[in-house]
Amino acid sequence: MSRRRQLRRTLSRLLLLAPVTTLGAGCDYTGCDGKNTHQETFVIADLRSSDGGTPPAGASCEELCATVGGSAPCSLVRSDGGVTADQVKCEVSYLCEGRRPEGLCSDGAVAGQVPMLGALFAKMAHLEAASVPAFERLAEELAAHGAPHRLVRAARRAAREEVRHARAMQSLAARHGAPMPEVSVAPFTARSLEALALENAVEGCVRETFGALLAGWQARRAGDVAVREALATIAPDELRHAELSWAIHAWALDRLAPEARARVEEAQREAWLALERESAESRLPEHVAREAGLPAPDVALQLVRELARSLAAGGTARA
Repeated sequence: MSRRRQLRRTLSRLLLLAPVTTLGAGCDYTGCDGKNTHQETFVIADLRSSDGGTPPAGASCEELCATVGGSAPCSLVRSDGGVTADQVKCEVSYLCEGRRPEGLCSDGAVAGQVPMLGALFAKMAHLEAASVPAFERLAEELAAHGAPHRLVRAARRAAREEVRHARAMQSLAARHGAPMPEVSVAPFTARSLEALALENAVEGCVRETFGALLAGWQARRAGDVAVREALATIAPDELRHAELSWAIHAWALDRLAPEARARVEEAQREAWLALERESAESRLPEHVAREAGLPAPDVALQLVRELARSLAAGGTARA
């Protein structure tokens, strides 16, 4: 079976799980400071414990944040200037995927207090926008290393598509009160074929492939119809980008020395494990995840593991 057919079959099978109730997950980032969190304020009276009751009087901010999937650092807030705290500020984390360029130094965070859903879409817009220079550079490097013209053309097409994706996510962010974050990428320098292959194995074969699955999931599960419509358009493009990543992977590995090939394959295995950890640790309040259509952490972890297992099993598949 070809890699393309295997990838499409795997994603189609995993998307059948989409009716599972969604509870968490969001947008990952690894840049100059490694942050992938957002501070959100919650009204204490609206919080509910796991049994459906209200948190006990005198609960700490850590206990209150746990009811919404948040964590420390946290703080209690007196919004009306009274003596009793009526709000709690918690830190929540995101998980969303896509191809990140080497040298990405912006984290997609928005300044000031914005709704969490807006902050989530702003991070997604930032990641889509960062994918534009990533694919532009990839096209240039593929051409420089003598890759087939079809791969170069596909990378250039992907860059154009990411412009459209960024605009769609920017529109969703603005709809929920968040501005478009600035994208900052350090100047590119020439790289070896091994360096190209290593980045592609991690950012393309792992993170972009999972990103394609997430896009399809959101297109089916988002409570916000605007999100479903936007992701329904984006998901097919992201699937093609994942297919491109695996085609580049096969082409590059055939041209690397055995030692370099082993390093690339090991980096890819480590990337799957890192994605497992991020999926399991990601948390978002239920209403945010529901509107965005993102899977619960345990479901996201299941998806990552099954995706990795299925694609590893087809390691000898043709591109």
